[in-house]
Amino acid sequence: MADNIAYKAESGCWAYNNDQNNVKTYGYLYNWETAKKVCPAGWHLSSKDDWSALLTYLGGELIAGDKLKESGTDHWQKPVSAATNETGFTCLPGGFRNDKSEFYNLGLMCFYWCSTEENTEKANHILIYSHTKDVTISYIEKNNGFSVRCVKD
Repeated sequence: MADNIAYKAESGCWAYNNDQNNVKTYGYLYNWETAKKVCPAGWHLSSKDDWSALLTYLGGELIAGDKLKESGTDHWQKPVSAATNETGFTCLPGGFRNDKSEFYNLGLMCFYWCSTEENTEKANHILIYSHTKDVTISYIEKNNGFSVRCVKD
């Protein structure tokens, strides 16, 4: 998908800073359990392997970020490295919501859930910064709020 999911789930779903005006651009932020359920029929939450394949195709984790990010500073705070969005993915820096209900990094970072579970408390996620060209795959507690991109089945 070329957009962050903006489906309003009954729970486990937040607009950045609880401001619905942010949803049109950045979509909602979801906890991991909800993220697994918000993709429309015929689509699924991307796995760690889906992301790894995409990043390999784009030349690896150390350079793929610039190829995924929206170019310019309409939504990204400076500096935006050398973002080209040559993939059409149009990664937008929707920030995140932590487990204390605090919102951070709008305009600075993209966080995307992966369907891949690390253990009973943590799941994989993707992190893309404004000021670097790399993409990080890591894991974090499932109750954080991150953006979602879906992959066609």
